[in-house]
Amino acid sequence: MAYNEPLAESIRSVLHQKKGITERKMFGGIAFMLHGNMCCGIVDDKLMLRLGNAGVEVALEQPHTRPMDFTGRVMKSMLYVDPEGIASDADLESWVEKAVEFAATFPPK
Repeated sequence: MAYNEPLAESIRSVLHQKKGITERKMFGGIAFMLHGNMCCGIVDDKLMLRLGNAGVEVALEQPHTRPMDFTGRVMKSMLYVDPEGIASDADLESWVEKAVEFAATFPPK
């Protein structure tokens, strides 16, 4: 399964000055890790975010979002943002920053 490489480049642009960011192949796409903790990624052409249960609940009120159900079972702490929800650089940056903030609450691995 391939992932959207231009979207990956856009995420790299958002994350380029953050310390502790690494990349890992995951979920058939790519995941961006902060100090070893996943914060966001790409599956096909969807942005995947780890926001925690409370963060997902709030985020799902926004258009173009939906629960992450990669395995056929909802992952309550994660969600997808469809391409329409990240059409602008500002929208993408806002979503990625939320995921980075959440990942920063975990100790480094």
